[in-house]
Amino acid sequence: MLDAPPLANYLGFLALICYVLTLLPTSIKIVFPQTRQAEIPKVLQKNRREIGVIAFVLAFGHGTLLVLKRNFDFYDFQTYWIYIQGVATFIIFVLLTITSNDWSMRKMKKNWKKLHELTYLALFLLVWHIIDKMSGHWTLLTPFGMLGITGIAVVFIIRKWKEHQKKLSKPKPIQ
Repeated sequence: MLDAPPLANYLGFLALICYVLTLLPTSIKIVFPQTRQAEIPKVLQKNRREIGVIAFVLAFGHGTLLVLKRNFDFYDFQTYWIYIQGVATFIIFVLLTITSNDWSMRKMKKNWKKLHELTYLALFLLVWHIIDKMSGHWTLLTPFGMLGITGIAVVFIIRKWKEHQKKLSKPKPIQ
């Protein structure tokens, strides 16, 4: 039997949807090149920073409600160990959110792009987080969340494989 999701789960689910929407444009245009001219990926690409900030705000609400509900002891190392995936993902989201602006892009230059590649680590941490925290007490949202995050993870892996194949097929310069 599926549990009824509390408000914290709704916020987490909405954060997950927004996060997946930030990852979609680049990955689908590489994995499915025919989508390059489609309007939805263009709109998502144009607004991905704003959508990412919305994802952060929703994730912050998710985390805050859970911290209040469970009365976490922040002085106990065990708390961090139990919630390592959520804490690590949240730290990544904080870094990405505070640097999701033009000023940070100008100041950080190439390092901005390197920092924002942490989003892909967050992707796999979220898969682990959802599996770990929801196993045994799925709500109506869990299957959809799992489908969304696992689907984008698979698309990302295919993207990386395609990029690697393309790199291998390029002729090497004669030295």
